[in-house]
Amino acid sequence: MIEKALLHLGRIARQLWFRVVVISLASLLALLLAPLAKPLLPGSVSEDFGREAVLPVLTILASGMLAVTTFSLNVMVSAYRTAASMATPRVYRLLLEDTVTHRVLATFVSGFIYSLTAVILFRARYFTPEGALVVFGLTVLVVVLIVGAILRWIDHLSSLGSMDHTLRLIERRTRDSLRDRLDKPCLGGRCAEDADRPEDAVEIPAAKSGFVRFIGLARLNELAKDIGVEITLTRAAGDYILRGQPVAWATGGDNEFCKAASAAIDIGDVRSFDQDPSFGLLLLAETAQRALSPGVNDPGTAVEVMGRLERLLWENMPADETSDTRKPTYPHVSVPPVTAGHLLHCAFPPIARCGSDSPSVMRWMEKSLDALASHPNPAMAKAARKMCEEVHDGRWG
Repeated sequence: MIEKALLHLGRIARQLWFRVVVISLASLLALLLAPLAKPLLPGSVSEDFGREAVLPVLTILASGMLAVTTFSLNVMVSAYRTAASMATPRVYRLLLEDTVTHRVLATFVSGFIYSLTAVILFRARYFTPEGALVVFGLTVLVVVLIVGAILRWIDHLSSLGSMDHTLRLIERRTRDSLRDRLDKPCLGGRCAEDADRPEDAVEIPAAKSGFVRFIGLARLNELAKDIGVEITLTRAAGDYILRGQPVAWATGGDNEFCKAASAAIDIGDVRSFDQDPSFGLLLLAETAQRALSPGVNDPGTAVEVMGRLERLLWENMPADETSDTRKPTYPHVSVPPVTAGHLLHCAFPPIARCGSDSPSVMRWMEKSLDALASHPNPAMAKAARKMCEEVHDGRWG
């Protein structure tokens, strides 16, 4: 289950506390190893830049960094709540993965831990004169890092929580997800056709209720290869399923096989970007819906969102089930492909329902769909033309 373990490790690495812990442990390790260092400097230098020189600086850092960290956390929470109220509540989880905020807060917290620990070790007479000189050098480095983090934080605060920052964040994450599927339209497996299901097919039930978030194709392919069967997924990433419902079927296998195969499919309470490119399109559409609500009445934001949707679908549309001729990496597993029609239905109909009374919004939607109707990919062009006709007929209004 290496694939699933790497998935969970990646999710942990995107959380705030992970960077804080890693950087703080690195600073503590540097302090504990300082007495082992032997600087190639005269003894008088160790006396001049030793305990008496560095201790006041550490005291200032210990008191100042705690206040700065508390203030920054309050600002972060307020900005994220504002962004979630302006865009969509589901964007809050994406904002919590903001790497700039993680790096800045990790620098502040680790600076506080470093300085407080150093003060304690100095009071305990842990450092030799040579070690104190090393701590002085480390403290200078920490001060430089903190100053750089403060400048980066000031620049980041100018956009944190704004609509522009939120939309850029959603678009960037959606683009990454779309490009992953562009390279692997069916995640490396075979694209599931509308093949007839054998009468003796074995159903693989879902282990729990929730959204399909990750499909471990490497594990499924290994299981299927071991007993010589084929597995076909009936649910794609992003689909909701109830416990016990079939998430896939196989051409053979026993109960142990079904349990092992079910365990390779991660199901959770909330959707994830990992294998679900339509999730980001849905978040953008929900942001446009919020902007078009009577309480906000901001058609300009809806138009901007449609521009981003048009750009994403034009530049990063995954190939459909008929266009991938490469040899599959996992030939024993078939996966439902991400089609152009599905992506379009996640992006534009929600906006059309809320923007039917806004001529500027509907004109821009028709313009976007007309542009996508000339897409080089025939599947996208056909789906866009069909949706444009539906918009003209008022089906989504």
